[in-house]
Amino acid sequence: MYQVFALFTVIILTLTPNYSFAAEGSSVAGIAGGSDMRSALLPPPGVYVAGIAASGQSEDFFDGKGNAVPLLDGLKNSSQAGAFALLYVPEFKLAGGSFGLLGTVSRARECGRLFVWTSSRCTTGWGDPYVEASWSRFYGTIRPSQYAGAFPIAEGLAVQFGIGAVIPDGHYNAGNVAKNGIAIGNNVWDIAPMAAFTYTSPPMLAEATEISAKLYWNNYRENRDANYLQGDLLSVDFALTERIGRIQFGIAGLYAEQIEDDRQFGFLVPPDGRRTKGLSLGPVIAFDLPELGSSLKMKVQKSIIKQNSTQGLGVLLTYGMKIF
Repeated sequence: MYQVFALFTVIILTLTPNYSFAAEGSSVAGIAGGSDMRSALLPPPGVYVAGIAASGQSEDFFDGKGNAVPLLDGLKNSSQAGAFALLYVPEFKLAGGSFGLLGTVSRARECGRLFVWTSSRCTTGWGDPYVEASWSRFYGTIRPSQYAGAFPIAEGLAVQFGIGAVIPDGHYNAGNVAKNGIAIGNNVWDIAPMAAFTYTSPPMLAEATEISAKLYWNNYRENRDANYLQGDLLSVDFALTERIGRIQFGIAGLYAEQIEDDRQFGFLVPPDGRRTKGLSLGPVIAFDLPELGSSLKMKVQKSIIKQNSTQGLGVLLTYGMKIF
């Protein structure tokens, strides 16, 4: 039976470069920095789980022109987190496509300071849960790998549409945000429609060349504790990778751009607005274990473009498998 194992991770804001540095911070819907290879594909019907370990750090703050802000040259943040993701794909199909229901939870420790003259403070707690419902259809053919024991290759186009939500139920302390710039939870609803595609071509280098991209339109609700409303933000996870037997490797990234100004008490913050823009890139590699119905993935992400945001470096390790 043909199986495509859809690699998936979890949204953990502190693990990847933080594109938004508004007064109350924000989340990015979906799998932040993690919806890379095979992002539009769903696996066969069943229940899948994934465990994630991650570590990240960020420092300094860059203005709208990409220049470091001297006042915040002491800004430093570090985090370590573990997470659990659950994906359910039912037998039911519609218009030739499958449905997927994804849920994630995370727990993290974050330490940070805003200014060079202030001391670092740490906090530990649960992150904001994330849920997503999607529909995916594959248009193409399945061909076997030339390497024994490897998953078959889905050559052609897969598309996916859905909606995700970040639920503001994680650990949040307004004082920690104001004094040290740290927040595991964000105290903000984020409702995000989503569209994705994965296209796998005949091999250009090895067995198959794949390009994937997943676009989220992040619609934020007001942080009522601070009367702060972050402007909508578009985020795109993407990857260009090559398949060779059990291994898939290449470059993955996340681009995010704010398309509305922030507001507090109904007024622009600051008066001329301050929209964020960021791009992170880095290598990604996955190793499939078909005999276990599982896959292992590692990814490194580093800030390349940073406007009204911090620069960061993050490392993520994911192991996923089918349990039913």
